[in-house]
Amino acid sequence: MQNMLKNLALILLALLWALGNAPARGQNTRTDSIPGSGVSFDMVLLPGGTFDMGSPTGNVNAQPNEQPLHLVRLDSFWMGTHEVSYDEFIVFYHLEKDSDTSTHPANKYMAAAVSRPTPQYIDYTYGMGKEGFPVVAMTQQAALRYCYWLYEKTGIFYRLPTEAEWEFACKKGLNDTLAAENLSDYAWYYDNSFEKYHEVGTKKPNTLGIYDMLGNVTEWTLDYYDEDYLKNLVGMPAFNPWVEPTRKHSRTVKGGSYDSNADECRCAFRQKSDPRWQARDPQIPKSRWWNPDSPFVGFRLVSPVKPLTEIEVQAFFEKAIKE
Repeated sequence: MQNMLKNLALILLALLWALGNAPARGQNTRTDSIPGSGVSFDMVLLPGGTFDMGSPTGNVNAQPNEQPLHLVRLDSFWMGTHEVSYDEFIVFYHLEKDSDTSTHPANKYMAAAVSRPTPQYIDYTYGMGKEGFPVVAMTQQAALRYCYWLYEKTGIFYRLPTEAEWEFACKKGLNDTLAAENLSDYAWYYDNSFEKYHEVGTKKPNTLGIYDMLGNVTEWTLDYYDEDYLKNLVGMPAFNPWVEPTRKHSRTVKGGSYDSNADECRCAFRQKSDPRWQARDPQIPKSRWWNPDSPFVGFRLVSPVKPLTEIEVQAFFEKAIKE
């Protein structure tokens, strides 16, 4: 009897220890706020790891720029569960929506001193939707300047995902295992979108809880577009690869959009930005903020787990943003 009670006590202690050391619910998710705006957004943690980047030999949909497969290793990072919405971007876009409120440790933020996007000469949403919908038609530079503005407001380093980080999140969320007949459950694309983008998060999320990785709007990545990206990766595995920009065009976008065919809504599919996305821009030189002919392009935030110093953050944006 005493042995039985002793065993029960040990089991109880083991259970209590396990409960006390188990990750708290929601430990892999967080909600970030834009100070002074009442606007917030959710992010999910992606633990670092390795994966095969690109498309395997024999994939009937694979393009030459998706091969050969290459092993890639990444550090841990946070990723936005939704594409950046109009509601979030408008706080940056319009001074009257912003305020001097900041949670940056330096606490020197002044809304009036921020360089903001120029007014659109026409509505670049083309009537497809604003509040609750993804923000669209910005240049990659504008998306990066939004990230820098968020850093100034919050003290948290946000940026665009590298091409490798984006594909890692897509594949880890099992988007690549979707049968063609199930794509409509997870993505807005040509066959079901009625040729327009839709509110963020209205389709099913992937297994990581990330919405609209495929379809809706294609997403900017951090990388300069390299046709031979996978052939040129260095190391096995390649560690945190990023093709740094050397000129204004082009950049890699990922995921396909509401205007894409099903075979373009794949994790490994690679597309490059096009100067023609500014064809209707009347300015000379063309705007650094807007691509009026790309209402199918948006972006998503990531935030590295490993902290950067103020000097490192400033150096990153100086390197990443090309006029």
